[in-house]
Amino acid sequence: MQLEIFAEKKPPPPDKEKFTEDLFEAYYSCRKNKRNTSNALKFEVHLERNLFALRDEIWEGRYQPGRSIAFIVERPVKREVFAADFKDRVVHHFLIGKLNPHFEQLFIPNSFACRVGKGTHFGINKVYDFIKSESGNYQSNCYILKLDIRGFFMHIDKALLWARLQAFVKEKYKKADQSLALELSEKIQKNDPTQFCIRKGGMESWQGLPDDKSLFHSPAFCGLPIGNLTG
Repeated sequence: MQLEIFAEKKPPPPDKEKFTEDLFEAYYSCRKNKRNTSNALKFEVHLERNLFALRDEIWEGRYQPGRSIAFIVERPVKREVFAADFKDRVVHHFLIGKLNPHFEQLFIPNSFACRVGKGTHFGINKVYDFIKSESGNYQSNCYILKLDIRGFFMHIDKALLWARLQAFVKEKYKKADQSLALELSEKIQKNDPTQFCIRKGGMESWQGLPDDKSLFHSPAFCGLPIGNLTG
């Protein structure tokens, strides 16, 4: 009886030049709607220097998410938002560019949140189509269920989320920079944006916001910020 032993096939080492190109692409994607903000302009003044410094931080394992700005928006409903520093937003775009194609394969066709080509207007038109179809061209009644999971984002278990995300990346993302994707995913997902954040608008802005809609009142090791691309 002959036994054959196969070593586990490991991905090739990541290419630093390709990584640099991908980071520049992430920057151009990130700046599309943020170019006139103060953080984006400050970053762009020394663009190449800042991007190469960010590249080296990530490549050498020194990258850590920076301070967020927390503020309240009133419309369409009152909610708490954490805006990451522009440098961190570039990293978010870099990571989503890598992983999002694999997430897209899991989504049902009628999931519309934060998907390319499936924004609010597309979703509204889909609802109209469904109403027309289910009502027999408006000849009979049909019903829509509108619901919200109370405090969903603020009560996500980070340990459970990381376990599932880690398994997903290992299974689906087989490229040479898999270890970088895992490292960045963990640092972003486990980061607590309430630590050392800058509150914009004053404490009075939070008055009237229920505790279960604020990360400042979330259980320990729970909650994801609203306002980040990776959320």
